[in-house]
Amino acid sequence: MKHLFIVNPVAGKIKPEDKLRLIHEAISRLPSSARDTAEFEIYVTAAPMDAVGKIRSEAEDCGDLRVYACGGDGTLNECVNGAALLPNVAVTHFPCGTGNDFIRMFGDEKERFSDLTELITGELRPIDIIKCNDRYAVNICSLGLDARVGTDVHKYSGIPVIGGPAGYVVSLLVNYCKGVSQPMTARVEGMTCGPELNIVCVCNGRFYGGGFNPTNDARPDDGYMDVLVASGVNRLKLLGVIMSYATAKYKLYPQYITYVRTRHLEVDCRSTEVINIDGEAEHSKRAVFDLIPGGINFIAPRGLEFFRQG
Repeated sequence: MKHLFIVNPVAGKIKPEDKLRLIHEAISRLPSSARDTAEFEIYVTAAPMDAVGKIRSEAEDCGDLRVYACGGDGTLNECVNGAALLPNVAVTHFPCGTGNDFIRMFGDEKERFSDLTELITGELRPIDIIKCNDRYAVNICSLGLDARVGTDVHKYSGIPVIGGPAGYVVSLLVNYCKGVSQPMTARVEGMTCGPELNIVCVCNGRFYGGGFNPTNDARPDDGYMDVLVASGVNRLKLLGVIMSYATAKYKLYPQYITYVRTRHLEVDCRSTEVINIDGEAEHSKRAVFDLIPGGINFIAPRGLEFFRQG
């Protein structure tokens, strides 16, 4: 068995050298019998999607491969794209990023993912993944206002007089002025929603965008995507609806938010739109979402209550 630690040097506030130290310390705590019978490699990424090629190459050359995404949700997404549909590869998340949204759904047990020794000795759980066009996601995808705001944050945060959290506020105000809905049509389970939509959110996990929690019903092992489609919300109603949407209270606004569980969804846009895929931005006029049950092996600390409840 090989253990591959994918380190994103720029993710989060932990310095690269501290990430490497934590990995070495975790390996040193393993029993000598475990260290002597396995191979360990630390790979520091040099460019976006660098991890994908590394994982696929290693998967061809070895037997069982365990991959540890040492970064944020973007690093985890890269590792998922490298390991998707490969039966000899398993992935987990050692949270070193800013958001770390995927593991939030494990509640208080999410802290156990910060113990690398627990992950190295963890158990495998097959979980679902979402295929969006040509890319895979393990957590949440979205289109519409939230995707545009999230993408533009980086644009405004880079301005010295703005910077930090203020970048989100500026992005929200700019996109609010541009319009809170876009010409889009969503087709799911025999329904057509449109011709203008505010948000389309496709959930395998429960949190995204640094803490937005659209639904507590989503599970990554139940064989379904939980989809929320918001439409008809004008600027005056936006704040109330968004606050409810962000705190899993979408049922308060059935006239605006449609909820459905599905394995397939299609969204067509009049013009090219931003698609948020686990916090990473893609651009297209069309998004096709398909659920792949058990599409990846996930490494979890042993005995998580979350999986026992499922």
